[in-house]
Amino acid sequence: MDRPTHLIEYETMLLGRYTLRVASGAADEAGGLERSAYILLSRVRAEGPMSIRQLSDAFGLDQSTLNRQTSAMTRAGLLERIPDPEGGIARKFRITRDGARRLDEHREHIVAGLDKVLAGWTPDEVAAFADYLKRFNIDIERLSGRAWPRP
Repeated sequence: MDRPTHLIEYETMLLGRYTLRVASGAADEAGGLERSAYILLSRVRAEGPMSIRQLSDAFGLDQSTLNRQTSAMTRAGLLERIPDPEGGIARKFRITRDGARRLDEHREHIVAGLDKVLAGWTPDEVAAFADYLKRFNIDIERLSGRAWPRP
């Protein structure tokens, strides 16, 4: 590992591993969500109702994959199909009240875990880390052509 990008690759691999462990632990908690449901619900909350095509474009996933995911999430009461609020032909998916509640609970579980990990960091260090992560993600989104909406 002679270049900083080698270290970044290694550390992001580990970060993904730890994130999956935290997310799977949260999914085991009452009301927890699978990782894919957590990400999809987060996107629908940020964008508002979305069609399968919009979800496919946003995630770069096959529409059949998203049909399976949204069907399972609809059966679980996390999403509901609605007519397009703007009058379009395609039906859209909207997060349900239960889906929003479970998303909030899941996110709080993850944030509580992050608070534990970052307990020894100064507020300035936490803020700087958040800024670097945001910049890193924005640059990935720029290269992929798939921006993620931010509050």
